[in-house]
Amino acid sequence: MSKAIGLTLVSALIPGSGFLMGGRTKLGAFVVTLSVGLLGLGAYIGLTKREAVLELAVDPRQLLIATAGVVVVGLLWIWVVVQSHKLLRPVSLTAVGRFAGSAFVGLLCFAIAVPTTVAAQTVMAQRDLVGSVFASEGSSKSATRPKVEDKKDPWANTPRLNILLLGADDGAGRDGTRTDTVMVASIDTKTGDTKLVSLSRNWMRMPFPEDSPLHKFYPEGFWDPSLGNVEQPEFYLDAMYRNLPAAHPQALGASDNEGADVLKVSAGEALGLDIDYYMQVNLKGFESIVDALGGIKVNINYKVPIGGDYKGPGSADDVLPKDYLQPGPDQKLNGHDALWFARGRYGLSDPSRQERQRCTIHAMVSSANPATLVTKYKEIAAASKKLLQTDIPQEILPAFIELGLKVKTAKVSNIDLDKDKNFPSGKNPDYEAMREIVQKAIAPKPAASPTTTAGEPSTTPSRKPTTKPTGKPKPTKPGGTEDLSDACAYHPANP
Repeated sequence: MSKAIGLTLVSALIPGSGFLMGGRTKLGAFVVTLSVGLLGLGAYIGLTKREAVLELAVDPRQLLIATAGVVVVGLLWIWVVVQSHKLLRPVSLTAVGRFAGSAFVGLLCFAIAVPTTVAAQTVMAQRDLVGSVFASEGSSKSATRPKVEDKKDPWANTPRLNILLLGADDGAGRDGTRTDTVMVASIDTKTGDTKLVSLSRNWMRMPFPEDSPLHKFYPEGFWDPSLGNVEQPEFYLDAMYRNLPAAHPQALGASDNEGADVLKVSAGEALGLDIDYYMQVNLKGFESIVDALGGIKVNINYKVPIGGDYKGPGSADDVLPKDYLQPGPDQKLNGHDALWFARGRYGLSDPSRQERQRCTIHAMVSSANPATLVTKYKEIAAASKKLLQTDIPQEILPAFIELGLKVKTAKVSNIDLDKDKNFPSGKNPDYEAMREIVQKAIAPKPAASPTTTAGEPSTTPSRKPTTKPTGKPKPTKPGGTEDLSDACAYHPANP
């Protein structure tokens, strides 16, 4: 009986071999050939047909077919094991022998069924995520999304792709949705090098292009001149998402997210960029995706408040923070603490908060390693459904994934808009000066000097996190750029 069990194990590892050993040579040869052929085809497609794999991964119909295929393969594999054992076991067996053989075959079938089920569930989770977050062009509405003719190569005539990143907070105690985080990622579509630009939540007079319908309502930018040159919170940048669609519904046209379209148009005009798409993150859902990733590692250079509400100078109604995130290198944060690392601001400046938000994005990109994605994909997909909203259409997702792989290994840097000069307060920012800074920062760089010799040490900063105190980083020249690997390193200092 032990010999039959061993041969049954071989038949499970090499499907069809059991039929060959049991005398059913034609069936065995067919199953072995089919198994080897499927394995070889999978390896060939995985290694040489990357685009086809990416297309499958973001096509709901193909994902459904793939799920069915995984289930069918699993069931056939189990059938082959069971039939092989029947052929290989001795004709005369004791009750104990039959029980031992059946138990072993049951374990083998279980070992096949578990990964098959996990694989099918993972594929279905991916299908659900794609269908829930990324609508097709024909079934979604956007007043600002570009029309892409070449779905295979949508960046052929787009040297830089500009994406608006929004952090929206519509939680308990909030009057509607405010976008506390507004950033623009400008990505070089050839190299993946990315420039991040943070916009301050309290900017007023956010401009609109002259050809925009909103320009006629706010020719001097989004503010109310009748109130005078004072702080106008309902005309801050973070109030535009809620207030403008309410005041001028569908001014830009039919849209699934009017607030995001308004911000794309206005932020693009403020920075001198044509913003292609937006990605909106629900800040509460952010906790779930960080937890699904297993947490993120960040360097904390000063105490960061958890909670708290500053009511203004001299106010006795301040709500003090519940606690603080303490300074330290390579701090592992769960979703709750990562959210407060990104948004905590009691007693801190807006620029320090914006830097921490950029560092949070940097940490999340670094945390999305293949091992984590494979082992926790269902949790990540479920969290992403609650987290993300976007106008990126399904049809160009393969190209986006390719671009994302470039970004992960490329340089990510921050563009300093020179706060002291261009927006010392939010009442009247110098958008023209900021446009000049942005255009200079994203302008193509001259080709490298041919005099550089092979083996010469690289001057590119390491992307690995700094785990030891390095002292204060070199100050960024106003209007310049700063590599996020340097900006997010551990250098204890006052915010």
